Amino acid sequence: MSGTTTAAARLRAAGSGKDRWVVLMVLCVSLLLVAVDATVLHVAVPAVTEDLRPSGIELLWIVDAYPLICAALLILFGTLGDRVGRRRVLLLGYALFGAASALAAFAPTPGILIAARALLGIGGAMIMPATLSILRTVFPDRRERATAIGIWTAVAAVGAATGPVLGGFLIEHFHWGSVFLINIPLMAVILPLGRWLLPESRGGYEGPWDVLGALMAAGGILGVVLGVKRLGVGHSPLEHLTAGPLLTGALLLVLFVHRQRSRRHPLIDIRMFAVPAFSTSVGCIVLAMLALVGLELIAVQYLQLILGLGPMETGLRLLPLTFAAMAAGATGSYTLRRMGPRCMVGWGFVLTAAAVLLLTAMGQQDRPLLLTAGFVLLGFGLQTTLFAAYESMLSEAPAERAGGAAAIGETSYQLGAGIGIALLGSVMNAAYAPAVQGVAGVPEGARDSAAHSLGEAYQIADGLGGGTGELLRTTARQSFVTGLHVTLLVSAGLLLLGALAALRLPRRMEGGPDGPAECAAARVALGPVPEQAAGARRAPAPALPGSRESSEVTGVVRRAPAETGGSGRTAH
Repeated sequence: MSGTTTAAARLRAAGSGKDRWVVLMVLCVSLLLVAVDATVLHVAVPAVTEDLRPSGIELLWIVDAYPLICAALLILFGTLGDRVGRRRVLLLGYALFGAASALAAFAPTPGILIAARALLGIGGAMIMPATLSILRTVFPDRRERATAIGIWTAVAAVGAATGPVLGGFLIEHFHWGSVFLINIPLMAVILPLGRWLLPESRGGYEGPWDVLGALMAAGGILGVVLGVKRLGVGHSPLEHLTAGPLLTGALLLVLFVHRQRSRRHPLIDIRMFAVPAFSTSVGCIVLAMLALVGLELIAVQYLQLILGLGPMETGLRLLPLTFAAMAAGATGSYTLRRMGPRCMVGWGFVLTAAAVLLLTAMGQQDRPLLLTAGFVLLGFGLQTTLFAAYESMLSEAPAERAGGAAAIGETSYQLGAGIGIALLGSVMNAAYAPAVQGVAGVPEGARDSAAHSLGEAYQIADGLGGGTGELLRTTARQSFVTGLHVTLLVSAGLLLLGALAALRLPRRMEGGPDGPAECAAARVALGPVPEQAAGARRAPAPALPGSRESSEVTGVVRRAPAETGGSGRTAH
């Protein structure tokens, strides 16, 4: 352990004084890069569809390949950085991100664009855990770290807000590939800056790196999500291309869990999930992202294809959501100290569900005030939930396992985003397709194509012309709005489920001021609080490696959870 201590001392020296704020600036630019790329493509989907003519499954993969590949590889690259150096992995991620952006910008076919998006996901998986790990190490003081995370959160929100607006501007004036070219100037600046300014750091892990375990986790996540995606576009669960990935992915994840339990030096300590607050926080992150990203993609299609807004105006309409998320992130630490994790997560879910239900009033006519109010509530509620869930998750993990906990949080964030597109897309398709397939006078093949998406229905209607084409267009518009309402209701149900799950979280921050004795959100919106959730004494959680109970075995005493500073993730 002396080598680890010496390395930590060198890192603190490198990040001391004003230098650590320069390091924060570089890390914020890294986050800006990833945040912009996560949202910039959304407004370009209609242009990509018109140019490359992807099938329904190809279009889903174009949008979804980046978050899914990124989620699958976060554990792999996060633990690799702990061993070979986080700065080294981060710089490799920068280089790959720039090269993949150039490939995506000039992709001539849907397949090449999907491959480029997958490479972007690999680069993102290198960047994301490294930035958070370096930030936590460079800012050992919790108060300074909270300030740094607040800045980090604001930058993430700015990136999320900039993505659709910048993408809309570029789409209106240039080829859709320009939305990827914007990454290259950023890379040209940040790569040499990162090499010059960022300190190197490694974790205190002992033993060999479990490469096989990391690959099992990646394959398991990809298999499960691939099966869900096929279900999302209407394939039967009994088809071998659907059931095969689902079963294989589930088996790999089961084997991964068994392997981690049996290893002396696991990648992820699975016993952390035995702590109710930790596992509940992870579940809340997945539910929050599942609702946000799926709804955001559908909202972009609604704004462009139903209301007829251009890409630039679509991006501007989404700005209230991200600015509200910025406000929630900026006030997150204060709110968490005053309300406690249980109330903050519960209220966040309830507020988001209310926003989703408000948006069911959307129809085929533009109602800008309604949309703005709904987006403001949606952004504020979801960011409130994410901030408190991340802080609770990191606080419940042993300090020496914080890197693994952060990897789990980032994986949950990205996986929830990917599954959200697939799941809510499946609900949307199930409500939209039947009426379109039943339009009289449209050839069978054309009906099936029109049932894939509203954009394809418009193209087929234009080709048919006359009364039949107009009937298909009208039916498709009505069916899309109906499907949107059904999808919003399903999302609201999932969000309220998250609010119920939040009752398992602690009432107050450990080490902080006393929180409220009861959660008003739970009492008013969700009914009586169960005895255990209301504050009855719970059985002690299993001892974790590094905890005080396990110190006889490890020789390490767990540091106070109050050291953790929350999450820099932002709803976008």
